[in-house]
Amino acid sequence: MLIPDDKQYQSASKVYWHDKALAATFLRLFPKAVRPNHLTMFRFLATPFMVLLMLYESYEIGLWVFLIVAFTDALDGSMARTRDQITEWGKIYDPLADKLLIGSMVFAIVLRYIDFFAAMIIIGMEVLIITSAWWRKHNGQSVEANVWGKIKMLLQVAGTIFLLLAIIFNLEALLPFGTGAFYLAIAFAIVSLLTYGF
Repeated sequence: MLIPDDKQYQSASKVYWHDKALAATFLRLFPKAVRPNHLTMFRFLATPFMVLLMLYESYEIGLWVFLIVAFTDALDGSMARTRDQITEWGKIYDPLADKLLIGSMVFAIVLRYIDFFAAMIIIGMEVLIITSAWWRKHNGQSVEANVWGKIKMLLQVAGTIFLLLAIIFNLEALLPFGTGAFYLAIAFAIVSLLTYGF
């Protein structure tokens, strides 16, 4: 999995309001030498470490690691769009890194604290989306994230945060919020799949 060089960069077709907000704040902390695909690679490498924390029930540290790793998803996309550093590699591997992150969390905690049915649906939908994207890419069709896929990812991150907070602080009242966020994410995953996006 090699990170592409500068010659493969493409201009952004659209810069969103949150891209501008991140560019004016957090992205200023990153020198120009740091590219969006570096953040995607960080997500790939950090996910196994985060899963180990969950499996050993180090939830307090795991929550912080999850927040940092999940936040790189917002950062790499905004960095790519505002710095005109969009690549074909990023279009494929950025959403794949997201799915690895969420899929790992589903296996590490959703199976244990919510239910098997929800976990299997989440994993199944992610596999379908990845398969669909690879098939479209193989057939020369455009493969890009859409708004439904982004909402799905936000809901999955929110569900994970609620679940971890419920575990850490022993607050059962937060579990329905976590469960609800995951089930809503399933609905948005279906819409994302039907509209050909990640």
